[in-house]
Amino acid sequence: MGHNRSALAPLSSSGRARSPTAFRCLFASALATLLIVTGCTGAPAGDDTVSTVGTASAVQPTSPGVISGLVSPSAAPSDVPTGPVASAASAAPSATSGAALSTAAAPASQTAGAGSNTFSAALQTLAGLPIKGRAPKTGYTRDQFGQAWTDDVDMEGGHNGCDTRNDILRRDITAPQIKAGTQGCVVLSGTLADAYSDQVIAFVRGETTSEAVQIDHLVALSNAWQTGAQQLTPAQRQDFANDPLNLQAVSGPVNEAKGDGDAATWLPPNVDYRCEYAARQIQVKARYGLWVVPAEHDAMARVLASCGPAPSTPAAVPAPAAATTAATTAATTAAQPPAAPSTASGDAYYKNCAAARAAGAAPLHRGQPGYRDQMDGDGDGIACES
Repeated sequence: MGHNRSALAPLSSSGRARSPTAFRCLFASALATLLIVTGCTGAPAGDDTVSTVGTASAVQPTSPGVISGLVSPSAAPSDVPTGPVASAASAAPSATSGAALSTAAAPASQTAGAGSNTFSAALQTLAGLPIKGRAPKTGYTRDQFGQAWTDDVDMEGGHNGCDTRNDILRRDITAPQIKAGTQGCVVLSGTLADAYSDQVIAFVRGETTSEAVQIDHLVALSNAWQTGAQQLTPAQRQDFANDPLNLQAVSGPVNEAKGDGDAATWLPPNVDYRCEYAARQIQVKARYGLWVVPAEHDAMARVLASCGPAPSTPAAVPAPAAATTAATTAATTAAQPPAAPSTASGDAYYKNCAAARAAGAAPLHRGQPGYRDQMDGDGDGIACES
């Protein structure tokens, strides 16, 4: 039985069977189309079709940081296919350009903005301090803040066997020479890089030399009394007067020029230290629940608004050394002025430093009426120091 070849041949659109030659042409055409669709055309790597796909991929942002690397829409090839990404980039050229500029300028802007940002914590603390008028000074005396430089405080350096003045001298003075036999406490000499005046001061303990370096209360005791310290307990006021955060070894004449001024009436002559000075005053007032008066608040805010580097924390109070070397002992012994007789000078007599201060006689120098060695706790020739 013979086969009807026309029955096996594919039909044309008109219903007539196609010839074998036509069928082979149709098959070849379909195969070629399949190869093109699957990308097997053998096009070279530099073909425009490939570069266009690559450009479209580069425009697609994968993270927020990629936006700084975007090419401006005006510079993109004209044959980039349109779509959500390309349309978004073309729709907002100014936004894209702005993001790229701000990202590139970030390091410079951070440096330029440091003056307003790095002291933000101090400014925030200042914003939380109460602002009130100054209370009367009535009733203020140094004794309201306890015995001067007592070691009997619950602060850093307290109960370490050394008075607060010498604790701060050891902290702030470079290469301090320690008096033999004081369990590493008493500073006889050294060099002070004064933060207030930006000067270098040679410190030598003695009746006529000790006052060249004084210990300043950053927030003066009188200022504290008039801005809330009256409500503190005696123990709290004594801690306040001996808190290392509120104490700084400084030039004597500069400290005397400050008096009990606040930030509105006095700032350190060394402009570079004013930021830290104001920041520490704020820390102290916040620690003890004190307030600021309006002018004081405004002065602190002005100082901090222009500050650059972050405030440094005062160094820890060094513990008194257990012993001194032979070289240090020899050097300190040579620097120590001869001790005067321990008998009282003149006819004046004060039972204690409180009595001397009440009489307006403190501090008492060796040789002055009323001076006694028993009142000179650190043996530097000056009794009842404040």
